[in-house]
Amino acid sequence: MSYAERLAALFTAAGFPEPSRAIGTLLSYVIGMSTTEAAWLTTVARSGETEAGFIARLMPAAQQRAAGQDHLAAAYDEAAAHAVVDPVAVRDAKFAYGLDVVLDGLEMRLPR
Repeated sequence: MSYAERLAALFTAAGFPEPSRAIGTLLSYVIGMSTTEAAWLTTVARSGETEAGFIARLMPAAQQRAAGQDHLAAAYDEAAAHAVVDPVAVRDAKFAYGLDVVLDGLEMRLPR
């Protein structure tokens, strides 16, 4: 309860007219990303491979399947180039990007 109270106080002080909705939005994003990452890392661990090795093994099939898909092919090619090199950095960048988007959206809800 003290954590929830501190969050409510923080969001109220920031000027959110409905702090519980803003908090719910932020926590939903964080929990969703955390759950997805935990499932991914569990799958990697069960494979017995490193994350980079797991990605390297699966990526050619994903790229082949995405070939001919205008929007997906380039995304998979870019993912292949970066994910094998430093998958942790890729996950961190995805989380940060999404968090920025959520926070930008919440900021739009603040009274002007």
